[in-house]
Amino acid sequence: MKIIQWIYTLYAAVLFILLMLVFGLFIVIPLLVSSRGGKVSFVFIRLWAGIWSFLVGIRYEIHGRGHIDPKQAYIYIFNHRSFIDAPVIPMAIQQEVRAIGKKELSKIPVFGFVVSRVAVWVDRKDTASRKASVDRLMEILKKGISIVVAPEGTRNDTGQVLLPFQKGAFRIAIETGTPIMPMAVIGADRIMKRGSILLRPGKVLVYFSAAIQPGSFSGEDGFLKLADKCYNRLEAMILTHE
Repeated sequence: MKIIQWIYTLYAAVLFILLMLVFGLFIVIPLLVSSRGGKVSFVFIRLWAGIWSFLVGIRYEIHGRGHIDPKQAYIYIFNHRSFIDAPVIPMAIQQEVRAIGKKELSKIPVFGFVVSRVAVWVDRKDTASRKASVDRLMEILKKGISIVVAPEGTRNDTGQVLLPFQKGAFRIAIETGTPIMPMAVIGADRIMKRGSILLRPGKVLVYFSAAIQPGSFSGEDGFLKLADKCYNRLEAMILTHE
């Protein structure tokens, strides 16, 4: 069975690269031509993710999209358990979004170049890089474009439901007045298990809840209380649906 899984994983990886080469220019060019080209780029990002997922046997079941106002910018927060979360985001979120990602990913040939057009890279060990990424995310939100953040700060490879939250996203929410949209991703870690690079076909469930408004949180510890509320909401969503 391991041999079959290795063959399947190699097939999925090669297919991912081929589709990236096919759709890469269609993702990059609209953003180079115009700052408003993101909507066109995201059509092709979803095509890339959707075709790849279909051909490798990964399915998605999305619940709670009715909570999302397509005209409203959000800060989407999700539980990060697997590298498969990358295609989950464009398949689940129908808005144009920008995601924050580790700077190391930007060095991957072709992939880094393509994704850098729709991602904000951050070196979490560098204070200046973290501050610059926060400033960039705030600029994006002011343009009415949603952002996606994994507030745990890294992939959760533990047995805990969630790792402690980093607070940056919640400071941004309060400073910009942007509602937070919790997004529980269930099953991605069964497709690619923790500590393994091997893939298997399967289904990913995604649940959205009502947005959490930051307007009622203020003061020096407001972002801490907002982070706690979001943590408790997302944790409850995961425990309910796992």
